[in-house]
Amino acid sequence: MSSRVTRSRREPPQQDDQARARWTTSLTKILADLMIHQVQKGNRQKNSFSKKAWRYISDEFYKKTGLKWDKEQLKNRYAVLRRQYVTVKSLLDQSDFSWDEFTGTIIAKDEAWTEYIRGHPDAETLKNSGCPIYKELCLIFSESAANGKHDLFAEDEGGSPSIQCADPSSMHPESMSDSDEVDDIIDDHKTTQPTTPSSTANRKRGRKGMDDVIAGAIMEMAAASKLRTAAMLQCNARHTIADCIRELDEMQGVDEKVYLAALDLFNKPNAREIFLSLKGDKRLIWLRNKCAA
Repeated sequence: MSSRVTRSRREPPQQDDQARARWTTSLTKILADLMIHQVQKGNRQKNSFSKKAWRYISDEFYKKTGLKWDKEQLKNRYAVLRRQYVTVKSLLDQSDFSWDEFTGTIIAKDEAWTEYIRGHPDAETLKNSGCPIYKELCLIFSESAANGKHDLFAEDEGGSPSIQCADPSSMHPESMSDSDEVDDIIDDHKTTQPTTPSSTANRKRGRKGMDDVIAGAIMEMAAASKLRTAAMLQCNARHTIADCIRELDEMQGVDEKVYLAALDLFNKPNAREIFLSLKGDKRLIWLRNKCAA
C-alpha cells in the first residue's frame, strides 16, 4: 500500500516536467539538425525514424542543450514540424508567395496574405514569424529520393542548389505514423506474405535500384550540407552566438522572458552584430525594445 501511495505522489512532478518543454527557435534548429544527420545516415524509416535514431537524437539533444526531454516530447515536436512543413510548402506553391532564405520570412503582398489566410487560417502565424528552418524541413521530410524521379538537390537558374521538397498531398496521415510499434507490425506482416520465385526476383531488382537512388541522394545531401555549413561558419565567425550568450549571461537585470527572446534573436547575424556593438545599459534597453516589438 505504501509503495502505491509513493508512486501516486511522485506522478505530478513528472507531469510538470512534460509541461516544461518550451520550444524556442534555437532549440528547434538543434533538433532539426540532429534529424538531418539521421536522414543522411539513412536511419529514417518510411516517414519517421528508427528506434536507434530516436535514441541518438534524444542523447545528442541532451548533450547540446542540457535539457533531458524524453523521446515522446521530441517526437511530438517532430509531428508539429511536419505539419508546419506541409503548411509552408502548400503556401509557397502559390505564385504570389516566396521564401527569403536569409531572413526566413515569407514574402507576399498584403492582399495575397489576406486572400490566402481567409481559406487557410493556420497560415496566419507564418505572416509574421515566417519559417527560418524551411530548408531543414525540406531535408527532413522530402520523399523525392524514395520515388526516384529526381534528385533532392537541383541547380536553379543562378547555379545554386535548390531543394526539391515533397508534395504535401502525398503525405497521407496513414503513411506518416510516428509509432515504432506500428512499423514493426507492418514489417512482420510483410514477411508472412507468400511469394513466387519470379515476384521475388523482380522485387530484389527493384530494391537494388531503389537503394542506388537513395544512396546517391544521401551523398548529395551530405555534400550540400557541408557546403552550407562552411558558408554559415564563414558568415557567423565574426559575431558568434556563443559570444552573444556569454555577454548575455554577464548582464544584470535580464528576466526570463527577455533572455529567451534574446536567444531567438541571436539566430540573426545582424542582430548579433548590433548586440555585441552596443555598450553598457544600451544592450538591455535594445533587447527589451526588441522583445516588446
